[in-house]
Amino acid sequence: MITFVCWKWRPASDYRSKFEGWHVDALARMVRRHYHAPHRFVCVTDDPSGITCPWVEVYELWDDFSHIPNPSSPRNPSCYRRLKVFARNAGDWLGERIVSLDLDAVICGDITPLFRGREDFRIWGTVSANPVNGSLWMLRTGAHPEIWEDFDPDRSPRLAKRAGFYGSDQGWFAYKFGKDVPKWTKRDGVFSFRNDIRMGGSLPGSARIVFFHGKHDPWHKDMQVRHAWIREHYG
Repeated sequence: MITFVCWKWRPASDYRSKFEGWHVDALARMVRRHYHAPHRFVCVTDDPSGITCPWVEVYELWDDFSHIPNPSSPRNPSCYRRLKVFARNAGDWLGERIVSLDLDAVICGDITPLFRGREDFRIWGTVSANPVNGSLWMLRTGAHPEIWEDFDPDRSPRLAKRAGFYGSDQGWFAYKFGKDVPKWTKRDGVFSFRNDIRMGGSLPGSARIVFFHGKHDPWHKDMQVRHAWIREHYG
């Protein structure tokens, strides 16, 4: 059984997005509508207020690596705390296989085929300078403890940045896994609103899930007004 994991923590006061409990509920409902197999849904958070969906399991967020800034920009999100699920014992509480999903997603088609593979690790690959994006990844728990154990809060972010990789945990993933890591792409139905859709605005017919990494969020009123497909599928 797959465990879907999302993350919600209090961002810096000047961060572009604010995440609420109802965003967790919306993602949990979209997963349930579009993933056609038994699963668990977990939110790891430092603020469970507003999460009302009865099948969401709430786990307390840890402080490990919480104060390490994003090496690409201090205004960008720092997600190093997510690395802890690569610890050898993560399966004891999350199960054999996890899928990490960012909250700023719109699931608009059957996502079941995306997670049938048995790779130890798979991640979304975007067309950018960075070969991977941390909005979506799947892990067989315990398979890659080096991602957690080799991380040094001072040295590792610099190593990833020096190698030309962008972001926090996704930069570390790119540095450790390399460019040939198994990926989902547009061919699998995983799209970026910013890179693939924003200009034309139309939802590709093959889309299964769209991520809103960047300044646009699917719950923003202007996004809901301008794009009927967001109103139809989000929540």
